[in-house]
Amino acid sequence: MGWETEILVIGGGPAGLAAAIAARKKGFEVTVADGAKPPIDKACGEGLMPNTITALRELGIVIHPTDGRIFRGLRFLDGRTEAEANFPGTSGLGVRRTVLHQKMVERAQECGVSLLWNTPVSGLTPGGAILGGRAMSARWVIGADGIHSRVRRWSGLESVSQEDEGRFAQRRHYRVKPWTDCVEIYWGQRMQAYVTPLGSEETCVVLISREPHVRLADAWREFPGLAARLQDAELSSAERGGFTATRKLSRVYQGNIALTGDASGSVDAITGEGLCLSFRQAMALADALEAGDLERYQSAHNRLVRRPNLMSRLLLLLGRKRTLRQRALNVLAKDPSLFARFLAVHAGESSTLHFTATSLRFGYQFLAA
Repeated sequence: MGWETEILVIGGGPAGLAAAIAARKKGFEVTVADGAKPPIDKACGEGLMPNTITALRELGIVIHPTDGRIFRGLRFLDGRTEAEANFPGTSGLGVRRTVLHQKMVERAQECGVSLLWNTPVSGLTPGGAILGGRAMSARWVIGADGIHSRVRRWSGLESVSQEDEGRFAQRRHYRVKPWTDCVEIYWGQRMQAYVTPLGSEETCVVLISREPHVRLADAWREFPGLAARLQDAELSSAERGGFTATRKLSRVYQGNIALTGDASGSVDAITGEGLCLSFRQAMALADALEAGDLERYQSAHNRLVRRPNLMSRLLLLLGRKRTLRQRALNVLAKDPSLFARFLAVHAGESSTLHFTATSLRFGYQFLAA
């Protein structure tokens, strides 16, 4: 059978572009369709963790320190309690989402991916999809159209998902010199605030709450220290909203249709794992397409989401239980090496044995606190 394209990727965000690049590297003819045009923005924390930078490099996308600002680790702040640790061996990088997207677009073009911007997809057909009002045939269709994926719904995979209660995000950029060389996470009664240094004179701040009407201005009462740093700062972008949730699908493919990125299930933004997870899924999907076996992708997907889902649920539990959180942060504040071990686990740079030993050590100190 003759197809207009071997692989049609629906969704031109980072997940879709990663899937297209990974498949193109296997020699497939790939087309990406999206109703928007680049660079595509999203309300996110904009911190690339070390494992995310590694995954990008494997896709042939190099992010330079001059593209953003290096950060060495994470800092948790809850009232007067502070706990911080460095990443093991390497650093993360704060980068504007639009800068990342543009670099991925350029890499896709360099690989020979066909990019159809301003081309909305309105449905699936037995042999492809409807793009801009006309049918395009494809051997494989990849849904990479985000957390509210229509491809997931059209393919019947929506019914096999389990979703936790979602949360709402608000992001702003401030023209202010970063005061930290870490990504800072502020814990409050009803929300968390994430601070990422982006450049010599710019800082990203994201507020995440379960309440849809909460805005950044509401955060200052819960985070007076953060408010004091930003009260005279000039805004360098408009406030942008988003939605985040932990969603798990029992199936991520149906026939010749596969899902990737947030369309295939998502982890709460609190983990900082979303991008890395989607890039790893893209590479696993390309391997499965090369073998002509999407069940192979299903198995890899199940393995890839296991650790991020666990971290998401643990961190969300800390967000809901203040007494539990304060006790946990007190342990990490007193033992920075333990926090560093958890960062190694979080970054996927440790073994199961290391995770077990770290958990036992933390559990002992938590009970003794």
